Amino acid sequence: MEQRIGSSSQPLEGAGFDPAFIPGLTPPASGEAEEAEAEEAVEADEPAAEAAVPEEIEAEEDAADGPVFEASDRRARIVADHKGVRLSLDDQACEFRWDEIGAVETESPRFGKRFTITVHTPDRRWYPIEIEAGSRARFTEWDEQLDAVLDAYFEDETPEPEKEEPEESE
Repeated sequence: MEQRIGSSSQPLEGAGFDPAFIPGLTPPASGEAEEAEAEEAVEADEPAAEAAVPEEIEAEEDAADGPVFEASDRRARIVADHKGVRLSLDDQACEFRWDEIGAVETESPRFGKRFTITVHTPDRRWYPIEIEAGSRARFTEWDEQLDAVLDAYFEDETPEPEKEEPEESE
């Protein structure tokens, strides 16, 4: 009869042992071997990625002839252009294509210098971001720039009701 020394069970992996583990989003940390392989793969892809960059920049420049809105402060940033709307706060970021946006709302406070922009999605979620302005005069400038971008790229899918003219009777 053969006996094994030690436990026959595999070590447990998951949130109980690794607080950074999120099922479905991050693979369990299984060692340095996988990290080394991933680093080698990234290093191997770098020359190919650098060669493709000029073509991508040219394509973006061709499509970027329209209006662009950009506002930022020390923590937050918003960019709205032909691609859609990108929000970032500290190290978090999200991007919305124009077909993913239901509405874009702006709000300027009565007092203070924080300009709020909220992106609403069709599934009733909203993503607000506050940008601190140098002065309150920037609010109107930002509103006008954002309106120009929305007019150019945002397609409101709600049809406007047609006005029916009353029939003349004699």
